[in-house]
Amino acid sequence: MLQTGPATKKEALSGPFFWLSAFYAVYCLRPEDWVPGLSYVPMAKITGIFAILGLLSSLGKTKRGFKDMPREAKYLLIIMALLAFGALLSPISRMHALMATMEFSKVYVAWALTFLLITTIPRLERIIFIQAASVAVICAIAIVKGHDVPRLDAVLGGIYGNPNDLAFAIVLSLPFSLALLVRAHGMLRKGAWLFSMLIMVTALFLTASRAGFITLVISGTVCLWHFGIKGRRRQLIVGAVMIGGLVLLLAGGRLKDRFFAISGDVQNQVDQSAYGSYEERRFLIMRSLEGIEHYPILGIGVHGFPPYSTKWKEVHNSYLQIAVEGGIPVLILYLMFFARGFKNLKILRRRRDLDTETTLLVGALHSSLIGFLVGAFFAPEAYQFFPYFAVAYTSVIFAIVKEREQPEVPTADSPGRLQHRTEIYATNGRPSALTPVR
Repeated sequence: MLQTGPATKKEALSGPFFWLSAFYAVYCLRPEDWVPGLSYVPMAKITGIFAILGLLSSLGKTKRGFKDMPREAKYLLIIMALLAFGALLSPISRMHALMATMEFSKVYVAWALTFLLITTIPRLERIIFIQAASVAVICAIAIVKGHDVPRLDAVLGGIYGNPNDLAFAIVLSLPFSLALLVRAHGMLRKGAWLFSMLIMVTALFLTASRAGFITLVISGTVCLWHFGIKGRRRQLIVGAVMIGGLVLLLAGGRLKDRFFAISGDVQNQVDQSAYGSYEERRFLIMRSLEGIEHYPILGIGVHGFPPYSTKWKEVHNSYLQIAVEGGIPVLILYLMFFARGFKNLKILRRRRDLDTETTLLVGALHSSLIGFLVGAFFAPEAYQFFPYFAVAYTSVIFAIVKEREQPEVPTADSPGRLQHRTEIYATNGRPSALTPVR
């Protein structure tokens, strides 16, 4: 059977993609937290349902199907199943754990829709634009509303309510903003993205998040290596160092005090609070290890650690968080899931025939995922959607590049799934360009 023509595919996917874009905007912007009246409207559910209905109505007309879902999608689905099963046997609160698992399971729906509906680089750029621009807007709102609130704590709700969560979201989105800055044409657009990044960095320093700062340094270094050194844009390195130093000087006073407090040299109320936070985190880490020892297979249930900790606080380590609440099998799948994202990027980074747009996105995703890899050691972000979105983006790019090599009319023995296999060959008998270099 011949593939559906481009015009038909565009028509079939335009509606579902619109609702997918709306879902991303609602999740990243969280307008219900700062627009009066919207808190009563379940916008995320509405946009997600319409995107699913649109996709179901266009099945058979799309370029990809559920049979094409990559291995990382299967890992994520198994994680959801194990978390749900563990919730039913939770020693803390079964109903609470089950409801929290159902809420988190939305990430799989968003992940699957992202992979199935984003079939071109411009569409992927649009979704990444929504995420980066939304976080910049959130930062501006937080600075305006919380200019006199220490660490911007609870200025907004949801995924941005905690200062460390806000800092984590900023660090994961900054590489995308830099890629869009480099990609932008015209001084006006470049200036807009430069201003957006300045707002995001300022908000990050105002959160005084030590984990956020460490993650920023590492992720930013990787990002500047991709865009500045490898991409031969040395002016980016000079500009980043100058702007970062200036913002740190103007808005980094509280952050500096919190770092010095780790040594135990407590001189003021800020230092005392920061040192107390450091000691509390040590206790929570030890408590999480006890939980893993007692419940190693299924864990204690999603969001079950705060009551179990006796402090009603999350352990500030995503790997320990997913292990104590989901069990060691879930932790292994969690690591395997993100390893697939790095594997996608490793194969793509070895190529020398990628266009500029794709190269920029690959560099930004590599920086963002490394930022997550490091930041996850210092923050409880196992259930935040942004890292899962990043892996979805890597899968989408890998699929797009692979599809470019497919012949217009597939043969009867064409592979049904997009996989990292060295056995897949192009029709001319030569190895595919996506075959890993040995």
